[in-house]
Parts: sequence; structure tokens; C-alpha cells
Amino acid sequence: MHHHGYAWLGEKKTFDHESIRRPPPEHPPPMEGDEALRERYRQAVADFPATGVPPIQTAHWLTKPASVVRGTWEEPKDAGEWLGRQLAELAPRFASGADRQAPRLALAVKAAVERLAWGGDVSLGHYLSGTVFHSVALVTCSPNRSCPELPCPLG
Repeated sequence: MHHHGYAWLGEKKTFDHESIRRPPPEHPPPMEGDEALRERYRQAVADFPATGVPPIQTAHWLTKPASVVRGTWEEPKDAGEWLGRQLAELAPRFASGADRQAPRLALAVKAAVERLAWGGDVSLGHYLSGTVFHSVALVTCSPNRSCPELPCPLG
């Protein structure tokens, strides 16, 4: 078992565009069906794997290209240290003053390490000043607890 780190920083309106955050259905819609439905399917097939926008389900990060993996760690503690650095770097820009507090950040990292230790995933998001959103995730791999059928993106 190991853990992959993912981070995304972008416009909140992009994050809110739910269709690019969902993988395409397993089977395409029938050819004789609704053209709008077929077009949404084609868009999901093209957009979901190509974008670094966080998926709705944290485990689905594993279906993204290996190029979006920001780090890989065998030990939950090492993954937690990376998470702590990600949060500390952007904390001064967090829109919520409470989210900027060092004890709160330390508690989030501690909870993340505990969750990774039993095979869970971690996903955190923060609004930054303006219309920017920051998302950071740690995903357990080989196997993932919620989607054990997903292969490691790094092979």
C-alpha cells in the first residue's frame, strides 16, 4: 500500500462545473437516444481524464494521468508532511481566518495521517481570497479501500 498526493488551484467556477469532475459512465448511451446525452458522454470521455480538476469521488484521482500525481509515499507520516507543506504554503491566503490557524492545520494533518494508516483517503478544500479554490488530496493506492479495482496510475 502507498499514497499519492494531488493538488489543484483554480477558479471556483471551474471546480463547480460538475460534469468535468465525474468520470464517464461505463457504457455509452444508445445511438438512438438523446443527442444531448450522447454529447455529454463524449465531453466526459474527453474532459475527465485530461483535466486536473478534482473528481467528485476522491478515489477517482487514480483514474487521472500519472502526470497529475504530485508525490508518492509508502508511509502515511511522509504523506502527511507533504500535506502540511501544501496547507502551510497557502494558509495565509485562505478566506477563512479560522482555517489559517496553525493548531487547526496541525490537527488536519494529524487526522489525515491517521486516516491513511487504515487505508482511507483524504480530501481538503479551501476558498482563497477572490474566486480561487484550493484542493489537496491524499489517495491510498494498491488497493484503494473504496475502489479496490482501480489500478495504480504509476503502473
